[in-house]
Amino acid sequence: MSVSYINAPELPPLPGVLSHAVVLHSAGLVYTSGQVAWDAKGEVVGDDLATQFEKAYDNVELALRAAGSSREKIIKETVYLAGYTPDQADLLAGLLVAARKGHPAPPASTGVGVAGLFRAEFLVEIEVVATL
Repeated sequence: MSVSYINAPELPPLPGVLSHAVVLHSAGLVYTSGQVAWDAKGEVVGDDLATQFEKAYDNVELALRAAGSSREKIIKETVYLAGYTPDQADLLAGLLVAARKGHPAPPASTGVGVAGLFRAEFLVEIEVVATL
């Protein structure tokens, strides 16, 4: 089984902790680690859900591109939301639609409300599976 472990240069390096993406060549699939709203230095970008969601999804795309895929090839996404409440559902739906620019059809998707993420400043974390 041929597997590649990918780290996008535009994302913070986390050696020994995680790879930004893993490519399973025989299946033609890319799995990303959860991406949050941070820049290449690990600094948080934004303090509201909409800004952080857009940055996290952009970081998903950076990981996918480094692995030879793209946003349009996402087949499954999981969105973790810190402190999620049902009154955020419409906002989340709008953010998902906007993030899927150019996607031929909505991928399978799961939204998960969590008490918190690995740093208190992060409001959203997104992981995906995509084809090559």
